[in-house]
Amino acid sequence: MHPFWNALIKVTPRWIAPNLLTFVGFLFTVGASLLLAYYDYGFYVSGINYQGDPIPRWVFGVVSLFIFISYSLDGLDGKQARRTGTSGPLGELFDHGLDSWTTVFIPTALYSIFGRDDPNTIQPIRMYYICIMVFINFYLAHWEKYNTGVLYLPWSYDFSMVGLVFFFGLTAFFGPEKWKMSLIGNYSFGHVTEITFYFTTFITNIPVSIYNIYVSYRDKTGKNLSILEGSRPLIPLTVFVSLCLIWVKISPTNVLERDPRIFFMMSGAIFSNICCRLIVAQMSKTRCEAHNNLLSFMVVAILFSVFLPPIELICMYIMALISILTHIYYGGCVVKQMADHFNIMCFKIPYKKH
Repeated sequence: MHPFWNALIKVTPRWIAPNLLTFVGFLFTVGASLLLAYYDYGFYVSGINYQGDPIPRWVFGVVSLFIFISYSLDGLDGKQARRTGTSGPLGELFDHGLDSWTTVFIPTALYSIFGRDDPNTIQPIRMYYICIMVFINFYLAHWEKYNTGVLYLPWSYDFSMVGLVFFFGLTAFFGPEKWKMSLIGNYSFGHVTEITFYFTTFITNIPVSIYNIYVSYRDKTGKNLSILEGSRPLIPLTVFVSLCLIWVKISPTNVLERDPRIFFMMSGAIFSNICCRLIVAQMSKTRCEAHNNLLSFMVVAILFSVFLPPIELICMYIMALISILTHIYYGGCVVKQMADHFNIMCFKIPYKKH
């Protein structure tokens, strides 16, 4: 995509702040998710047993366009920062922090193409496993940088984003029913897509991340932390994934099936908060936090759900609201503090006068 971005950056006005490009791109991703939520809140519409109106095809076309715009702006922000001489830690946090939140919006948008009430696709619990795979893949890149000082960006991200643009575009022309076909034996397109996520996580990403960290220790090119300190960022991620899966497993009212979209959104906000704190730690060369306070709130929500099943759905909604508002507040505070510290403006060029 770099040849396209290099051409596009030449016509981008220099007065546009890189962080503004990042933020607008993120809003397009959120907009795509909200649009699909309006027409398909429960992920039922594209299923073969759904009796209501289908998702209008133009919606998939708009989602394809929104993802393309978001991906393009995400590719331009760094080039704009170097072009205008405004590169810095704030831009890195803004870019990667918002990217960490899109890890939940993109997979859930994809889920609306297949529909959950369909033998040719996957149920919410398996879709949730896919979200967790996306979380892990994204987190690994920043865990690598925490240890090595280098951010290795996997090719799978670019491949998936370009693929999604074409995928939603084709769905706008042919409709989601065309993806019900079987590709390999009895495995549908949805099943193959699911397997691809597991393959990229356990075969291509996790081993490569471990190897890159090993090489940095061997060649003494990284931070050379102890094994315990180097593994410290994995603690909040492990606890987070464990608590989420425990809640799904022991849920007395099957809360994930009742409202999968909110459960996805809650998980995405918590993950992004954990990831942003890791990004701050690796940028500032400080010790990564081993605990996230949102995980304590989740433990309370799980306990209330187990002992008071009638209010479990309410507990999930409250937990989702707390997670989203807490993460927005945290992000706003960190951005403001960094902007004040570096004496810059987040969404405007030039910098403040000294």
